[in-house]
Amino acid sequence: MPSPAADRSADVLVVGAGPAGATAARHLAAAGVDVLVLEKTSFPREKVCGDGLTPRAVRELLALGLDLSPEAGWVRNKGLRIIGGGMRVELPWPELASFPSYGLVRPRLDMDQLLVEHARAAGARVQERTSVTGAVVDEASGRVVGVRAHPVDERGRRSGEDVEHRAPVVLAADGVSARLALSVGLARREERPMGVAVRTYYRSPRHDDDWMESWLELWDGEPGRSRLLPGYGWVFGVGDGTSNVGLGVLNSSSAYGKVDYRDLLRRWTATMPGEWQFDEDHREGPVRSAALPMGFNRTPHHHAGMLLLGDSGGMVNPFNGEGIAYAMESARIAADVAVQALGRPDAASRLRALDAYPAALRSAWGGYFTLGAVFVRLIGHPAVMEMATRHGLPRPVVMRLVVKLLANLTDARGGDALDRVVNGLQRLAPAA
Repeated sequence: MPSPAADRSADVLVVGAGPAGATAARHLAAAGVDVLVLEKTSFPREKVCGDGLTPRAVRELLALGLDLSPEAGWVRNKGLRIIGGGMRVELPWPELASFPSYGLVRPRLDMDQLLVEHARAAGARVQERTSVTGAVVDEASGRVVGVRAHPVDERGRRSGEDVEHRAPVVLAADGVSARLALSVGLARREERPMGVAVRTYYRSPRHDDDWMESWLELWDGEPGRSRLLPGYGWVFGVGDGTSNVGLGVLNSSSAYGKVDYRDLLRRWTATMPGEWQFDEDHREGPVRSAALPMGFNRTPHHHAGMLLLGDSGGMVNPFNGEGIAYAMESARIAADVAVQALGRPDAASRLRALDAYPAALRSAWGGYFTLGAVFVRLIGHPAVMEMATRHGLPRPVVMRLVVKLLANLTDARGGDALDRVVNGLQRLAPAA
């Protein structure tokens, strides 16, 4: 029988069992790596946003080998419905070699649990109700060699003493709190984009809508005759009798940090048709909010043997607020790099191998996130957003380009002219 010390060591420690942590654990365990995941909550547990998944996220779910059929609880959608400038435009997800042509919707309440169970099935050890407080750093070498943690009860209160968990490689997937990164001095980059999202669920006849809906203008009353509210909104049919309705505000807006976001949501939904039932009488559960760390707003992504994944490394897409796809993609990349590093004969060569991780992220998204930061600054001005919607939405070619750009969906090789435009812009932009 293994000793308690053996239970606290592994080849790779993963802190956080959200989409990033669970995905990394699954890939690592499938490769035969001894992986231990430490998660501060227990499953099932609620998370803000994330129910709507673009084809980029679907690609990562397929790579995990999950059953994504409707019978398995997944709701498919056709594309993006954009509302703004007095117009309503439906744009199917593009047909590409690199990505599937459909999106998915699934509540985070059971999606995260499904991913964790999938990791466990591959052999990953997952320890719930374990709060990680910081990294353990070797004084002689400066390397991160583990983490400090203690058990917590169902309400998140300490229920035991601190212990150390050790591993040659540590993956920080602890979300926007980024407690591990902060413990080694990796602060948020203030010049990079940041957002806040707020959402709730309503019992609604729109629950089976098979389009993801994005509102580019939020009016406090009748469009054109009232105040244009800061931010953008969304509506996702969840397929279970409810719709996920929410909005986001970016830090380029003068209203960022100065408005009551829940009141903003209430005022926006009050302008919608009554038959949609987006009102207090039909609200299911609380209104929740969360920060959106965007555009690599915490770096470096490799620090002395510790890799930052997903939200902990600021990997939310500045164009559309999508985080799950990038969390899972970073996890897949991190798992591959970790496997290669563990095959090196000593600590120094292992660290060199881990440097491949931030290089891969910059290559994949660096230029794209730079473009996203410019986009965030532009739409921080309501007049710019209003002009863009009124002049862009009526033009189908422009909108097809916009969908590819907003959702980061192009073929790197063999794509069409729009793919070449988007890819060319990313190559020209300096990597974030």
